[in-house]
Amino acid sequence: MLRRGVGVNVARKLTLLVCAALVLPVWLVDGARELWMAVLLIGLAAAAHQAFSANLYTFPSDVLPRSAVASVSGIGGMMGAVGGMLFSRFVGQVLQAGGSYRILFLIAGSVYLMALTVIHVLSPRLRRVTGARVALI
Repeated sequence: MLRRGVGVNVARKLTLLVCAALVLPVWLVDGARELWMAVLLIGLAAAAHQAFSANLYTFPSDVLPRSAVASVSGIGGMMGAVGGMLFSRFVGQVLQAGGSYRILFLIAGSVYLMALTVIHVLSPRLRRVTGARVALI
């Protein structure tokens, strides 16, 4: 899309939207009657996750000066790891309490649309920061 002249804002967000939509069928895994269907749905969600995260990791390079990209990417990676640790604990509690993966698949399928919504609310128009010094803690 970028090579065809589509702006960064539309190209990135449209790609994220398509990826988020491709994760949604993971909601159906808990009710899958055949193993191959569950594998297919999880495989589709995993592929869409990879495409979503690959585009998400390009956001800092799209909007920030080169001097800030590595720091922001590192902070984002750290927050993702912390989120993963906390979610692992939550998964254990959900499974111990109910024994079903249904709620976990609902959450896993929904977070991508929620993340895209947060991205759009915080940055409705992706534009490169220019003329300003980016201060990182």
